[in-house]
Amino acid sequence: MANASAVHGRHLIDGEWLPSSTVTFTSLNPADRDAVVGHFPNGTPALATQAVDAARRAYPAWRQRSRILRAEVFDRLAQLIQRDVEPLAHLMADECGKNINECRAEVIEGLHMVQYVFGTGRMPVGEIVASEIAEKDAFIRRKPWGVVAVITPWNFPFAVPLWMLAPSLLEGNTAVFKPSEDTPAIGQRLAELFAEAGFPPGVLNLVHGDGSVGEALVDNPNINVVLFTGSYDVGQRIQQRSASFFDRTVAAEMGSKSAVIVCEDARIDLAVSAAILSAFKTSGQRCVSAGRVLVAEPLLREFCDRFVATARKLKIGSPQDPTQFTGPVINQQALDKVLSYNALAKKEGAEILLDGGRIENAEHAKGNYLSPFIYRIPHDSRTRCTREEVFGPHLAIIPFKTLDDAIRIYNDTDYGLSMAVITESYRTMRLVREECQFGMGYVNLPCIGAEVHLPFGGVKKSGNGRPSAAGLIDAVTHRISWTVNHGTEIRMAQGLTADI
Repeated sequence: MANASAVHGRHLIDGEWLPSSTVTFTSLNPADRDAVVGHFPNGTPALATQAVDAARRAYPAWRQRSRILRAEVFDRLAQLIQRDVEPLAHLMADECGKNINECRAEVIEGLHMVQYVFGTGRMPVGEIVASEIAEKDAFIRRKPWGVVAVITPWNFPFAVPLWMLAPSLLEGNTAVFKPSEDTPAIGQRLAELFAEAGFPPGVLNLVHGDGSVGEALVDNPNINVVLFTGSYDVGQRIQQRSASFFDRTVAAEMGSKSAVIVCEDARIDLAVSAAILSAFKTSGQRCVSAGRVLVAEPLLREFCDRFVATARKLKIGSPQDPTQFTGPVINQQALDKVLSYNALAKKEGAEILLDGGRIENAEHAKGNYLSPFIYRIPHDSRTRCTREEVFGPHLAIIPFKTLDDAIRIYNDTDYGLSMAVITESYRTMRLVREECQFGMGYVNLPCIGAEVHLPFGGVKKSGNGRPSAAGLIDAVTHRISWTVNHGTEIRMAQGLTADI
């Protein structure tokens, strides 16, 4: 269907918006597959190289600029985002299918990241430490790496790029940004805001395209840091290809099989609400979405009854309708994947509590809509549906006998991103905190709901120890030591003689 208001995408390289190429791809509305959000130029490896070269040229002057003056540009960017909250949210709802309330919250989250780095612009860039020698001052400072490649997912097309771009640029790096080909319109709009805010040419470059563009960035020796959020398979490939570069750092967040642990002393209403939000907000398409809820056996029957009854009442519909709880999944491929895992759960012996699947009535016929699929199944390390990431409204309820049992079950996946525990016991909270393997933990909350001033990342297949958001500063800078002798003679540490 033709759309007069469709976004016409362009690449941004060295401050210039390049004419659209004849080879384009289309962004479709997941709530209405006939609705075109925009048309975008398909980048090439050669174009990616141009973007990296532009970032490399811009790096010296940007790095040499006062950190406070770099931060001032982010203040202007924050004001532009505040101006455009509503149009950004509505464009996001059209393009990625998230409910308008979630989209609005995501824009605010991106704004918070920009405000955070603006505030840190006047904060220390290092520390002073004592020296063994009284006449010496010893300093630890941070310096930028150089050029950063930012490769981002579709499910948080505004906030996640800002988690990566904002700390990187504040610290003096320059960047090449490749947004997901499922949400290029939001990536385009974000780059336009950077340009309008007054970032110098080449500091931020935008290249649209598929995985070949991302591979070209990863293979470019002039990229010092790769920042990636997406699947484990792609993240592993990025890390493997980056291993041959002696000065390459990779920060990767790569999915999860997150869980909510409902203990015997849990407040049942709170537990049900936390589990519903964890499992089905954004139709289960958050990196931190719960694919499992572990429930103490004495609460199992009541929890299942109340959880399923609540899930049946969830409103699933147009992303632009704020009264809906959630919208569609992103595309046909995602829909097919979820349905295949629903079938797998049945094959693996699950007790189906709510047999969700594709919604095919007239209201939902043109969209990728799925209703919640909920099942109960005992833990078994050989069960794929409870160990592999599904990324959709697909949830396993798994009973446990003891807290040690729950911790063992929680840890028995290849992932370790997010978790929540519902309990009134401070001893239980502490044991879970110490023994569960995760990057983000919550008590009496859903396992979703990150805030930008906290690190966002995980362990095992979920991450490589370099979290995003506020935690990203350690990936996009390196620490140097700087020691100054204020004496008139050389005195060495460790008692080393300075005699010649």
